[in-house]
Parts: sequence; C-alpha cells; structure tokens
Amino acid sequence: MLNLLSFQTSALGTSGQLALLAALLFTLGGLWLALLGGRTGDARATEAARRALWAVFGFTTLALLVLEVALLRDDFSVRYVAQHSMRVSPTWVKVTTLWAALEGSILLWAWILSLYAFILSLVLRRDALRPWALGAMYVSLLFFLGVVASIASPFTPLAQIPLDGAGPNPALQNHWMMAVHPVLLYLGFVGLSVPFAYAVAALVTGRLSEHWIVVTRRWTLVAWMFLTAAIVAGGWWSYETLGWGGYWAWDPVENASFIPWLLTTAFLHSLQIQERRRQLRSWNIWLVVLSYSSTVLGTFLNRSGIVQSVHAFSNGPVGAVFLGFLALLLIAGIGLAAWRSPYLQSEGEPSAPLSRESAFLAGNWLFLVFSAMVLLGTLFPVLVEAATGHKTSVGGPFFDAFAVPLGLGLLLLMGVGPLLPWRRASGEKLLAALRIPGGVGLLALLVGLAAGVRSAGVLLTLALAAYNLAGLGLLTVRAARERGNYLALWREQPRRQGAHLAHVGLVVLSLGLAFSGAYKTSGEATLNRGQSVTLLGQPLLLEGVQRQTYPYGSSAIAHVRLGGQLFEPRSNLYVQGGNTLYPTPAVRYGLFGDTYLVATAFDSAGSWVSVRLIQSPLVSWIWVGMLIVVLGAGCTLVSPRMSVRHTVASGAMAAD
Repeated sequence: MLNLLSFQTSALGTSGQLALLAALLFTLGGLWLALLGGRTGDARATEAARRALWAVFGFTTLALLVLEVALLRDDFSVRYVAQHSMRVSPTWVKVTTLWAALEGSILLWAWILSLYAFILSLVLRRDALRPWALGAMYVSLLFFLGVVASIASPFTPLAQIPLDGAGPNPALQNHWMMAVHPVLLYLGFVGLSVPFAYAVAALVTGRLSEHWIVVTRRWTLVAWMFLTAAIVAGGWWSYETLGWGGYWAWDPVENASFIPWLLTTAFLHSLQIQERRRQLRSWNIWLVVLSYSSTVLGTFLNRSGIVQSVHAFSNGPVGAVFLGFLALLLIAGIGLAAWRSPYLQSEGEPSAPLSRESAFLAGNWLFLVFSAMVLLGTLFPVLVEAATGHKTSVGGPFFDAFAVPLGLGLLLLMGVGPLLPWRRASGEKLLAALRIPGGVGLLALLVGLAAGVRSAGVLLTLALAAYNLAGLGLLTVRAARERGNYLALWREQPRRQGAHLAHVGLVVLSLGLAFSGAYKTSGEATLNRGQSVTLLGQPLLLEGVQRQTYPYGSSAIAHVRLGGQLFEPRSNLYVQGGNTLYPTPAVRYGLFGDTYLVATAFDSAGSWVSVRLIQSPLVSWIWVGMLIVVLGAGCTLVSPRMSVRHTVASGAMAAD
C-alpha cells in the first residue's frame, strides 16, 4: 500500500488512498471495540464502536468524492482515470465512470456498505444484539475496504502521465441508465448485509426469538425493493441499447442478480410464519445467510473473469479473495447455525397442509428450486471447462424449461396463500374461497382461446393472472366493508394492502413477460432513400440519413417513416470503440405493444440503411409492473394507524 502514497506523483490519488487507509484503520478499531462490548457487556466499548462507524462512513465518502473529482478534473496521474476516462467524455459519463470498472465499482460497494452501517448505527436498539450486529457489519466493511485499499485500489498513481485517457467502455456510455441501474443493484446487494448482521447477532447471543425477525423485515424489504427495481431497470437498459428487442437473456451476470432476489423473496414470505406461528426459525436463518452469500457469489462471478458476459468486468485480481470471503460467510453461517440448532426448533403444533403457512412454505420450496436451477445453469459451463478443458454453454431453452413451470406454480400459490387462514382450513372452506377466483380464471382462459391465443404458457398465465386479481379484489372488498371504506383499510392495514398491491404488480409484470416472449415478431429489410417497403404489415420509407459528429464519436441517424410516424434509430461510433457500432433503437411505446426499429447497417454515403423491425406485445407492462411492485412494497413499510371504531371493537373482543 505504501507505494500508492506519493503526493508528488499524484496529490488526488494519495489523498484518496489515505482516506481509504483511515477508513480501514477505524474499521479495525471499531471491530475490536464491538467484539469487546459483546464479550464483556461493556456499553462504553459498544458505544465507541457505534461512533467509529461515523468515521468509517466519513472517510469512505471522502475517498469516493476524491475519485469523482479526479475523473471530473481529468487527473490522469491516477491510473483509474487514465484507463477509464478521457477529456472529451460528457460530464455525466465522467460521473458514472466511477463505477464503470472494477476498482471504482468496489469503492462504490464499500461506500454503500458504510452508508448502511452508518444508518444502522443511528437506529440500532440498545440490547444484547447491538455489539454483535455492529461487529458483523464491521467484518463486511473490513473485507471490502481491505480489497479496495490494496489489490483493487482505484488510486494507484502513474509515474508517466498520459496526455489523455483511454476512455470508458463504449457500451456503458450509450444510455443514461448507466447512472441508475448499477447504483440500484448495489443498494439491493449491499442492503442484505444488514439482515445478515442481525442473523449473526441473534445466533451469537442465542436470542433467537422473533425480535430479530421483526427488525430485519424492514431492512430486507428495502434491499428487495432496490434489487427488484435494479433487475427490471437492467432489462429496460438492455432493451433500449443492445438492439435485439429483448430484455433478458439468462446471461451469467443477470442470473447472479436474480438468485439473491429469489432467495430474498422466499425469506420475506417465510418470516411471516416465524412472526405469527414461531416456526421456521432455522429455515429463516439459512435464507438470510444464503441471500447475502449469493450477492458475494454474484460479485465474484462478475469480477473474476470465469464467466463470459457482456456485463462482466475483465479478469482481475480479486476473484480469489471474493471466493475466500464467500467461503467465510458460509462456514460462519453453518457453524453458528449448528451451534445454536437446539434453540432453532419450531414451537407449537405443525402447520396443517391446508393453511396459509403451508402455502408460503410450498412457495419457498419453489423459490429455492428456482434459485438452485439458475445457479446450476450458470456454473455448469465453468465446471465442465474446469473438469474437461472444453468450453460449453447453457442457453435460454435450458432455463426456460424450468422457469416457465416454476413461475406458473408461484403464480398459482400467490393466489392461494392470501385466501387461506393461518393454522388450518377445511377443504370445504378452501373450495368456497377459490370458487369465484377460479371461475374468473377459467373465464379468462376461455376468452384467451376465443381471441386466438394458442400458447399453453400464455393461456395459463392469463388464467392465473385473472385468478390472482379476482382473489385480491375479493379480499379487499370484504375487508373494506368491515371497516366502512377503502381508505380506512389502507390506514389500518398498510402492510397487507401494500403486499396485495405488490402482487398486482407481479401479475402485470408476468403478463408482460408471457405475451412479449411468446408473440414477439421481427423482420429485416434494406431501405434505399425514397423507397417504400412493407415489413410486418407496416410501410417503411427511408427519408434520409443524417450524420452528427461529437468530440467523443459520431452518430448516423436514419429518418424512417413507419406507419405515418417518424422513427430515428441511431448507430453510434466512439473514438475508443474502433469500428464497432453501438445501436440506439427508436422505440414507440404502447399500452398493448411496442414498435421497435433498429438500424443494423448504413451506406457510407447515406443512400441506404438496413433495419430490423420488432413488434412486441405488452412489453411496457413489465416496466409498469415493476413500478407497481416497488410502490406496493414501499407501502408495507408504513406504520398502521388504527381507527377509533376498530380500536373500540378490538377492545371489546379482548374484554370478551
């Protein structure tokens, strides 16, 4: 690390490195104080550990700002700036370059981790869990700050300063979503460190009652919201920039973000069973450990170079240490859970097969199988190459073969669970509860058949979507009648109503996935200037080609009249990208379908252009569904306000 310190060579680089070393020093000190407070019960040591987090956050923030200033000032004495930025890059590209490469992305991860730790230090209760939760956060901070301050430091100085930098990855400066998607993803990934810290604290102290679950729910939900938004935003980014008209390709890095989402979704449902029935204590511990560990696994895959992906960073020096940290998390989780296994037994009688908790548990198993299959398909090519030396690949058909039936199964259970009572339900009551939703689902299936839908997957999705919406509507109407009006329902039950709204969003999103996946059509044609061509039943007319030149590259813009509207797909060249074209499609979004036009080739004189036209039904429902999901999840964070009428009624029932 000492060879990174030279004010003469790079003042900003040295300042940033000193800030990281100071953050690392306070992390070591805070970890020692947290362990001391936990072992001895010394409240002063625990308080000092809590305050040390403020210094860690402050110095990590300083390091982040120093790197950003170096990028904005074109300080090429810093190796990271010289390798990943250049003078002519737009300002927004320079800002986002901070997380566009390996070292900067780990610094952003460390900063977000210090931010979560800082917020935790402000709200953490004064109880036995406090020092151990702080200690667990310090362990994660120690790893990430240790990596970014040593083998992956973005502040390495250059003895010979170039006149200009190499520039950012062209694919990462082709759309403004570069400023949104990675940050959302890191907020989701890193946010799962807090539930993990609480789980470790509960295991170490043996306080495995429902308290840690109740506190953890909000932190988990916030991380899940960010992760949900990040995954769908990443799909939209792919849709808007890669020119293929798709949004999900089962890419290894895409899968690495999907696995934690599946595990966290399972935990958000199973924790309700522990809250209400004091069951699944061991199960929930494992889900928390696996959720956080899977984020580290995804980071390892993305930064080790062992998988081939358009999203992955090039092979770097951090793969081995991330693998070691992943092993540490799993070994610690397994060891602590085995140690406390006598205290992780469920209380009360087992759940009946027909009950809400059984439906939630069945959904948990589907989520676990889903995540295991995604992991298998992602790692299989790596394992085969390691064992045989031969390269292989696992494509979309493999993933679709299990994703479709598992997704339909989850849609089915999503509609059953809320209709069932806790503990036990009779078969007669279940049939009565499912009569109306099932009838609506059957009607939707028949309407789909009459409308010409022949895909079995789409028909089942349509039927299950209608069945879910009918069931949620039925529950809402009944509850609103009991309380007099719908607004009172939201005031008194924001958690339940928010969950229902999130389920509506998932239904909308599922319909978008089903129809756009099954009924997307495409066609290609070459248009000469002034020539009209019919493609997919649409008349296309090339009016001309315009060229624009920028300091950082150039764009060829085709002016195509399609169905009476002007579309302007672009093909972009960047100075650091050679002759590689980076498309910007022209998309007309619609409620029932998108029209997507991408230019694939141009004549140098602008007399012709080759285009691909794609028509995708209900794609926009995916983006809208995500917004509804996040809105509903956010509503569940709101504290309920009991009405006077409901409070009096509850008191009367308690008196009885």
